[in-house]
Amino acid sequence: MRAATAPVREIALVDTPEILSSPVGRIIEEHHNDRNDLIAMLLDIQDAMGFLPRFAMEHVATSLEIPITEVYGIATFFKYFRLKPPGEHQCTVCTGTACHVRGAARVLREFERHLGIRSGEVTDDREYGLETVNCVGACALGPIVLLDGDYQGQVTASKVPTLLRRLKRSAEKKPVAARSEAAA
Repeated sequence: MRAATAPVREIALVDTPEILSSPVGRIIEEHHNDRNDLIAMLLDIQDAMGFLPRFAMEHVATSLEIPITEVYGIATFFKYFRLKPPGEHQCTVCTGTACHVRGAARVLREFERHLGIRSGEVTDDREYGLETVNCVGACALGPIVLLDGDYQGQVTASKVPTLLRRLKRSAEKKPVAARSEAAA
């Protein structure tokens, strides 16, 4: 018995509202539609949008006249790329060798327990994202955690609740306008 195949969906994204209101078209133009700049384009799109939305990857594929699978393959191969929006606050645990031998796995498990998510996920309210990296280059201070890009050294599992409370308090101190701009 032959399996039914889904019809091939044609990509028609030339002037969709998503493209018109996003930096994707401009970024592709800045790279002169050069397929050799694919990774650089994806980096620029992620920097501008915070992640790589599907419509953006489809538009890149259409503009460069390459299969979407090629774009998706690059986006999933490199750990740096995100296919989902990040949390408003990003918690990054270094799991490199120096941090690992000093207890990074326990620190990561504690973040997962307190946030109720696993590495690579975002809380349901999109408040917090959790990820791991292989090294942040501050091995002497391990285990290292980055909270919204700020380095926290010699973190232990018992320090995680305090770090999360501090992160939440710092977010609450931001003016309302700054918080709404960051969420946009």
